[in-house]
Amino acid sequence: MAVKQIQPLSTSLLSSFTTRACCLHSALRALVSTTTSSQSRTFSTTRPTLSWLFPKTGPSSKSRKGRPQVATGGSTRGTTLVWGDYGLRLRDHDRRISASQLKIADATVRQRLRGLKYRLYHRVSANIGVYTSGNDQRMGKGKGSFDYWCVRMPVSRIVFELKGDVHEAVVRDAMRVAGNKLPGVWEFVKKGDPPMMGITKVGDAQTEAMLRRPRLDTSVQAPSLEGTAERMEATSPP
Repeated sequence: MAVKQIQPLSTSLLSSFTTRACCLHSALRALVSTTTSSQSRTFSTTRPTLSWLFPKTGPSSKSRKGRPQVATGGSTRGTTLVWGDYGLRLRDHDRRISASQLKIADATVRQRLRGLKYRLYHRVSANIGVYTSGNDQRMGKGKGSFDYWCVRMPVSRIVFELKGDVHEAVVRDAMRVAGNKLPGVWEFVKKGDPPMMGITKVGDAQTEAMLRRPRLDTSVQAPSLEGTAERMEATSPP
C-alpha cells in the first residue's frame, strides 16, 4: 500500500497559526485563497455597463426635481444629430419625462425595427429623482419617499438617434409611434438639419446673429427719475 506524501505548508500559512488569534479560521482562509488565486480573476479592466434609466449611485441623497428650463442664451447644444442619421426631437415646451416612459418609447422603436440592422443611441439619462408623499399623509413631515427617476427635457432636445441599413420611411414611422408614447410634441429629424436655438431654426448667420443680440438696447437712454417727477402734476392742493 503506497503512502501518500504530505505537502509542506507554506510560510504564510505557518505564520497565520502563530500570529493570529483565530488560528484555525485564519489558516483555512489562507489555504483557500492560495488554491483559488490561480483560477479566479480578482479584477477586470472592462468598463461596466451603465443604465440610462437610472444613475449608478442610486437614491443616496434626496435631490430636487426642479423645473426644465428653456435655453434662451444662444445655445444650440443637443439639438442636432451626432452619431446617427435619424432622430427624434422635442418640439413642445420643456417636459419632465419619467424613466418608464423612456423605456416604453425605446421598446416601441425596437419592436417596429425588429429583424433589421441598426443601432439606437440614447441622448438623455434619467438622473433626477422624484419623491412623493402618500395621499393619507398630512402636509409637511419631510420630503417623502422615492417614487421614480426622470429626466428634464429642454425644448428642441434630441432623445433618440438611429443609424443603420434601414429605409427612411420605416424609421420615420417608428419614431412617430415612439413620440406618441412620450408626453409633448415631437418631430422627426435627419442628418444635416439645422440646429435649434430655443424654438427657432438657425438656418443662416443672420438668424443666429439676430437671436444672439442683447435683449436690452443700450443706445436708448432711459428717462431719469428727476425729470419724470418734475413733469408730474401735484395730487394735493398747495
